[in-house]
Amino acid sequence: MYSESGKPYLSLAEQNPVEAALICIDKTSGAIKALVGGKDYGQTEFNRATQAKRQPGSSFKPIIYAAGLDKDLTPASVLMDTPLVFGGSTPWSPQNFDRKFNGPTLLRTGLIQSRNIVSIRILQHIGVDYAVRYAQQLGITSPLDANLSLALGSSGVSLAEMVTAYNCFNNGGNRVLPFYIAKIMDRLGRVIYLHQPQTEPVMAPNTAYIMTHLLEGVVKEGTGWRLKALGRPVAGKTGTTNDFRDAWFIGLTPQVTAGVWVGQDNLATLGTGETGGQAASPILLEFLQKALAKALVEDFPVPSGIVFQALRGVGGNIVLEAFKAPEEALPVEGGAVSWIP
Repeated sequence: MYSESGKPYLSLAEQNPVEAALICIDKTSGAIKALVGGKDYGQTEFNRATQAKRQPGSSFKPIIYAAGLDKDLTPASVLMDTPLVFGGSTPWSPQNFDRKFNGPTLLRTGLIQSRNIVSIRILQHIGVDYAVRYAQQLGITSPLDANLSLALGSSGVSLAEMVTAYNCFNNGGNRVLPFYIAKIMDRLGRVIYLHQPQTEPVMAPNTAYIMTHLLEGVVKEGTGWRLKALGRPVAGKTGTTNDFRDAWFIGLTPQVTAGVWVGQDNLATLGTGETGGQAASPILLEFLQKALAKALVEDFPVPSGIVFQALRGVGGNIVLEAFKAPEEALPVEGGAVSWIP
């Protein structure tokens, strides 16, 4: 820049207020492999991966879907993507992101396309109290608002909580608590602390696998498409909150579970179009490309009690979807196991 006299001078550019956080854990042990609480520890020691409580938006939906699968729903259950209006002193008429309604919708499609109305229908069907208890058993410890907006991720949670919950899908239905320190030795080499893994089964292994398989569909056919560039099996879900204040992506690979949050501390908007797929998933993609560069390419392990049946995918193509065997097996090309009005 130049002054009025024509002499050049320097001025500090306005600092970018956008922050980001990342956490990655080993899926089996819960060991924290990477943790980023913000972009500059020198400016603030506030850890946005563990301390910030932000609305997770649609990244919370898989918890609601898992609760439905563990009750009586299947990937082929049909739910109505039609307008909803709730009365009261402040009427609420929830909308989908595209402001459109698609009518009868498979549960699988509802998750892959992140249809808000389908998520609310599932929550109505299973009950809010049941869903809250289910989220808590997966590792969500923050207070949850016991109303239908829970289906849209309206309650603030931490990134660490979300990664812990998603890891239950990745770890065969077992919840494992993330930990920082594996072992402490004194100066003589004696072990004075050894971490004891804290693992607890919280959902059926076949439910956990079906959720993982559905989340693979989110990457292959839906909003998580950027992660296809990883070139190995990967699953996950985007999350975006009102006015683009928060962007999330929680991802699974057969080795690790990881998540990214992007936002501003003052809750200001990130800008139009800064969704979880746009702002958060590229960060996780770059991280996983480096973190897994030397790892063997593996598939997600399939537990017993799973059958694969043909079902119409999002684009009308035939896909193989996972179902619980044998009572939920479908005819070839699929069909509705249940119809939820």
